[in-house]
Amino acid sequence: MKMRFHYFVPIVACVILACNFLYKTSAAQDAADDWPQWRGPNRDGISRETGLLKTWPPEGPKVLWRVPSGEGYAGIVIAKDRGYTMYGEGESEFLICFDPASGKETWRYKMDSIFSNDQGNGPRSTPLVDGELVFGLSGNGKLHAVNLKNGKAVWSHDLRAEYGGKSPIWGISTMPLVEGDLLIVDVGGKDGYAVMAFNKKNGKVVWKSENGVPGYSAPIAITVNGVRQVLVFAGTALLSLAPNDGKLFWKYDWETRFDVNAATPVFIPPDKIFISSGYGKGSALLQTQGSNGTATMKEIWKSREMKNHFSSSILYENHLYGFDYFLLTCLDVTTGKTKWQQRGFNKGSLLFADGHLIVLGEYGNLALVEATPEAYKEKAAVQILKGKSWTMPTLANGKLYLRNQSEMLCLDVAAK
Repeated sequence: MKMRFHYFVPIVACVILACNFLYKTSAAQDAADDWPQWRGPNRDGISRETGLLKTWPPEGPKVLWRVPSGEGYAGIVIAKDRGYTMYGEGESEFLICFDPASGKETWRYKMDSIFSNDQGNGPRSTPLVDGELVFGLSGNGKLHAVNLKNGKAVWSHDLRAEYGGKSPIWGISTMPLVEGDLLIVDVGGKDGYAVMAFNKKNGKVVWKSENGVPGYSAPIAITVNGVRQVLVFAGTALLSLAPNDGKLFWKYDWETRFDVNAATPVFIPPDKIFISSGYGKGSALLQTQGSNGTATMKEIWKSREMKNHFSSSILYENHLYGFDYFLLTCLDVTTGKTKWQQRGFNKGSLLFADGHLIVLGEYGNLALVEATPEAYKEKAAVQILKGKSWTMPTLANGKLYLRNQSEMLCLDVAAK
């Protein structure tokens, strides 16, 4: 018995270690499959999920649930087994927490009075989950940090009243960016309050930087040659700032009609940046270099092609997929030349997963398209929503989440 027990103990220990490893690996994979912010885990519109359906039946993927929602264009985020979005209802805008399995509301938090506009009422920004907090920004510029478990306020700021933040014509649409312990926001305020960084835990101002008009775009953070940069696509320029203190590294002037720079910049490793705007403006490819704690920039090319009106482009294998106004377009990053274009989606939006584009048209038509520069290769299509559908799709844990201005739904797109 002693000999058997002697061998039994290390065997049990190995089994425990193996189970622990598998548990941690599974937990890490689950976290990777969340969609905790605008454009997914890395703000690039790319999902790392695999094992998804490569075609759909004529009626589309299975609808798991469909629930009413309010006005607005806020995206849906999925994190830590909960879902979050924002919408307007009555005279108010709310941050909503819901159960991803059923769509049933868990709690709601009133953010502000409703933003009203001829292009649709309600919030335009998308919530952001980080740690135990969910951050929301109203259409009129009130920034909130809320406890994600119970929906209780942690801190808030009125960006317009406190810092002179401007409200763009069609509402505040930028998304806050978490960078370490900071929450960075394109405020568009006067006297050096164009971009601000807050302590994400308590809301205290850490730094402010620059002057200028706010854009509609979401900031991103990149690292080139060991130098970290925060890129803010403001109303009239792309700004590169040091994340620790807001110091300006470089500025690339980019003026558009009505100051509409809405698409999120795309980082093209190891050192290039793509920007694009509508209203006849076009796109540009920039190259940035970092050394000795600072950064510089030069223009590689500028083009009238790929005019992103508000939907952001996606990078895959040295090609960009996005909307040149009404046309779904594939663009060669190296040359700036169009490879193919496809009608039928109007001002749509898209994400990338498992070698395919999931494309949502402006009026609710959904398509699965192979991501290839050879030609437009549609694998499946279905009419899934009615009315204006300007909110980008969300993919998390094999489920596709969509919404328009009146309802929200969940589709099962995992291959069985």
